[in-house]
This record gives sequence, C-alpha cells and structure tokens, in this order.
Amino acid sequence: MAVRRSLVSVCNLGRIPYTKALKIQKTIQSNIKNGLNQSNSVPVNTLLLCEHNPVYTIGIRTKDYDLNEEERLLKLGAEFLQTDRGGLITFHGPGQLVAYPILYLGDFKKSVRWYICELEKCIIETCRRFDIQSETSPHTGVWVNDKKIAAIGVQCKRFVTCHGLALNCNTDLSWFSNIIPCGIEGKDVTSLTIESGAEVTVEDVIPSFVESFSLQFQCDVKEITLKELANQLNFNL
Repeated sequence: MAVRRSLVSVCNLGRIPYTKALKIQKTIQSNIKNGLNQSNSVPVNTLLLCEHNPVYTIGIRTKDYDLNEEERLLKLGAEFLQTDRGGLITFHGPGQLVAYPILYLGDFKKSVRWYICELEKCIIETCRRFDIQSETSPHTGVWVNDKKIAAIGVQCKRFVTCHGLALNCNTDLSWFSNIIPCGIEGKDVTSLTIESGAEVTVEDVIPSFVESFSLQFQCDVKEITLKELANQLNFNL
C-alpha cells in the first residue's frame, strides 16, 4: 500500500513588503488551525516564496535592541519590525530568497525540532545543487566555512508553522554589518553568489529550492498563482 504524500501549494509572492507577507502567512495559519476543529477539513499546506524590501526584524527575544537601536537602523533606509518568531535580529532584503512554509506538522511529523532540521537539510541540498558544500552547526541555520548563508526563525502553534528561512543568493551583505546577525558574535555571512563565484539570483534558486523541499519533506508540490492564493484565502491581495 502506497504511503500518502502530503500536497503543498507553492506560491511565489515576488517582491513584497514584510508586513504584507506576514499578514498572508497569518491568514493561512489561522485557516489551517480553524480547520483542525472540523472533522472533514484537509489542511492547505502552503509554501510562500518571496523577497523583501530592506528590513531588520527581531524575534520574541529582543536582546540589546532598544529605541535608540531602532532609530539607528531606520536611518540606514530599512524598516525595523518586531515579530513573533524565534531568534534574534536578522536582515531581509533584495537578493535573498525568503521561504515561509505554513504547514500542519500532523501531516508530516509533530516535532518542531525535526521540522527545523528538515529546513536545514533542504537548504543544504539547495546549496549542493550549486556545487556549494554547506553544513549545520550548534547554531540554528546553515553555514559555509563558518559563514552563515541561511537563517531560520519559526513559530509553531498547535503544530501549524509560520515564518521560515532566508537564503542569501546575491544579497548586498553590507546590510548585515550594521547588526550582530541572529545575536551570534564573531561570525560572518556569505551568499550563493560569493561561494559559487558566479551571479546567482533568487529566480535561479527557486526551482532547486522547491525540488529540495519536496524531496526533504517527501511531499508533492503544486504551483499556484497569487490570484489563486487570494481566492483560496478569500483575501484581497
């Protein structure tokens, strides 16, 4: 008897403000959580892909970031936002693939630790497809020669995930010099472009990332348009 594979809808949001992407995530997460109370409801697992305009975000641990720090970062031309994800401060901006899987882990494995490990393995496989050897470390995320190439920060309620990961493709890494990324002292950041020696854009990476995601989570994927997503959510995008 064949094992049923979960279906994940994949939607490329393109370049989108952080707050708008967050609103879409929360709508999907709420829909899935509400459906758990209905015996005939099937969770609509969704993978959102996007880029953001320059923004610094902090998680539920707001270590060392007060109003003065917020004002300093805002003067650089980026937004500054507090979120409800795990982790400390990070940067999102053009040239960075941001992926938000909104999944009911009951369709996969009800373990947040397992979920984060699978995200890391997905990134490692994506890097491998660009001939880049990457690895995990005691710190969450994915690293290349002790330089961080991808950050992970998630939230999970009733085993429904939100937030996700950011993989540096051809990001302007100078934005990271204004912070201590993820609160980890003495560590540099890198990108697929730097490590491969060739220009690697977000659009170049998306097909490999989606294939790696499908492989790692043993799920089928179905691409949907922004309009289809809006209709599915009864949401005005």
